[in-house]
Amino acid sequence: MTGLWVGLIPGVRGVLVGVGGGVIMIPLMTEVLRFRQQEAHGTSLVAVVFTAVAGSFIYYLHGSADIPASAILAAMALCTVRLGAKYCCFLPEWKLKRYFGCFLLLIALLLLLKPFLPPVLEGTLPDWIRWCVLVVLGVLTGFISGMMGVGGGIFMVPMMVIMVGISQHTAQGISLLAMIPASTVGAWTHWRAGNTRKSLLPGLIAGVLAGVYAGGSFAHVIPETGLRFVFIALLVYTATRYLRTKPKPDATCTLQNRPE
Repeated sequence: MTGLWVGLIPGVRGVLVGVGGGVIMIPLMTEVLRFRQQEAHGTSLVAVVFTAVAGSFIYYLHGSADIPASAILAAMALCTVRLGAKYCCFLPEWKLKRYFGCFLLLIALLLLLKPFLPPVLEGTLPDWIRWCVLVVLGVLTGFISGMMGVGGGIFMVPMMVIMVGISQHTAQGISLLAMIPASTVGAWTHWRAGNTRKSLLPGLIAGVLAGVYAGGSFAHVIPETGLRFVFIALLVYTATRYLRTKPKPDATCTLQNRPE
């Protein structure tokens, strides 16, 4: 029963805005269920795989998916995720998180200003340039994912909306599909390392699937502008958590990747 409610809320919220839900699940596991951080990461990643697979399928049924774009983003992200993880060792983790919090606030501001942005940011570029932008976006997503220990959804979605001119609904469907490979690899790695609470998984997966169905269906009822404001709210919430990170001089960098 515990796993059911832990998975239900992130499942709804995650698929509603096109992220894996880890940004909600992990704090619940560490602060409420008192999981070790590694256990929270590993257990959350298993749920994220189901969120991404089921969520992307629902978005596909609603015509809000782009398989070629998802494939490019996923492939490029896998190429740079380990490089980002290694780079994180050059700065303290708390400082990186604060930087990333500021970056998320900037993205939220850009989304608010999207109707007033120059036409070049509104998707009027030729198709070949848009594909090049997706390649660069995939590379950056992988690097940021590895550097910050988070998934790419919370970064991919607003950048696709702002820079490529993809609609909010389609961007969220692309994001969910693109995060499947990395989250699957991460979940398997944690499983083999013993960082997965297997007893929680049945209820957690059931809650996630129920939440994904509700959130995915509801997302296509919300108008484009309304859905963008929901995503902005998640960006501000996540940025606030990162900006409140306290200095931890003895913190060490790991190569774990946690999709959102």
